Amino acid sequence: MNEKLVSRITSEVSIALAKETQRQVRKMSFAQREKIIANIRAMAIESAETFAQMAVEETGMGNVRDKIAKNRLAAEKTPGTEDISTTAWSGDLGLTLTEMAPYGIIGAITPSTNPSETVICNTIGMLAGGNTVVFSPHPNAMRVSQAAINLVNRASEAAGGPAKIAFTAANDVLLAHKDIELIVATGSPKLVDVALRSGKRAIGAGGGNPPVLVDETADIKKAAKDIIDGCTFDNNLPCIAEKALIAVSPIADELMRSMIHDQGCYPATREDLAKLEKLVFTEKGTLNRACVGKDANTILNMLGIRPGKGVRCITFEAPREHPMVAHELMMPILGMVREPDFEAAVGTALWLEDWNRHSAMIHSRQIERVIRYEKAMDTTILVKNAPSYTALGFGSEGFCTFTIASRTGEGLTSASTFTRKRRKISQ
Repeated sequence: MNEKLVSRITSEVSIALAKETQRQVRKMSFAQREKIIANIRAMAIESAETFAQMAVEETGMGNVRDKIAKNRLAAEKTPGTEDISTTAWSGDLGLTLTEMAPYGIIGAITPSTNPSETVICNTIGMLAGGNTVVFSPHPNAMRVSQAAINLVNRASEAAGGPAKIAFTAANDVLLAHKDIELIVATGSPKLVDVALRSGKRAIGAGGGNPPVLVDETADIKKAAKDIIDGCTFDNNLPCIAEKALIAVSPIADELMRSMIHDQGCYPATREDLAKLEKLVFTEKGTLNRACVGKDANTILNMLGIRPGKGVRCITFEAPREHPMVAHELMMPILGMVREPDFEAAVGTALWLEDWNRHSAMIHSRQIERVIRYEKAMDTTILVKNAPSYTALGFGSEGFCTFTIASRTGEGLTSASTFTRKRRKISQ
């Protein structure tokens, strides 16, 4: 029996089991679901370091410290059943309720950038809504994703729930199977394109090229720290991270100095830049995967540059059209575009974001400018005077998610996203 046939049969069996289990899950009370979710949270926190180490070893991307933080964040701040609510209307004509009902079986495609975090986050939200989930993990993160799936299943069984609430299936089977009610695709734009063409209801969390704008009213030293903290978090793998910097001319030099001298940035020379571009991109113009998610020192070492310890990010000044500014890199390389004034800077930020409507950051003390920027960018996430990772609920208020559906409009997904509305009328 060939490998493809075995994969298809195994996937069909997984989906059949997910369908059977969902009949049990949909009948569960919120208290029963929450008991399982509480167990997932506790066990995921205990395994945060293990998952982080596994992910770095398997994918070769990111760093253990920040991945521990992301796993803990997913476990602690992903909403559960508290996100599910009922709306009621009552009056002379009776009572009408709108309840949140499950979709059934959700197919979830997960990325290599947040392999265990996405499994934890999606399982909590989808189970809270009364669903079971069938995952299609990224091939480059199969081992750690499967470990996270095994964990949520153990947590369910230990809490008195079904032995399995999360399953796996091959991507092609998942996208075509009649029993999959909803597709949730977290990953590259190409992956989201495939999901949206499946003919099923789909939630697409694609990439972006988040710009950060700094104007002359900003606290420059704080802006430099926030920008580099956000840009280097997990080696720039998060889709929300600062990918391009736009600074107005009056403060551009000061900002660059602060990034270099205070925040450990390496200033790339013109010669460095030419070599770096050849390293970062393949001959086909795609990203060199050997560089994605690597730290700044590793990338510089690939160029034969030995800057010493403490280098956090590679920075340079260039026009907005430069490939390493205009394209999402997912590595700690941050190009700065200098613009004469705020209006020109907003125009460049819009051009760089390329209407992904994903994320944008701004550092400014003038509220009127912040509002103008917010309205012009019209992104799903806007971070003001803080590092990008605060958008995930890290060191800030608000819930956590690792599926940010800017492409299809759901925004920061949570349990309620994975439900459908049911109207009930009593007279």
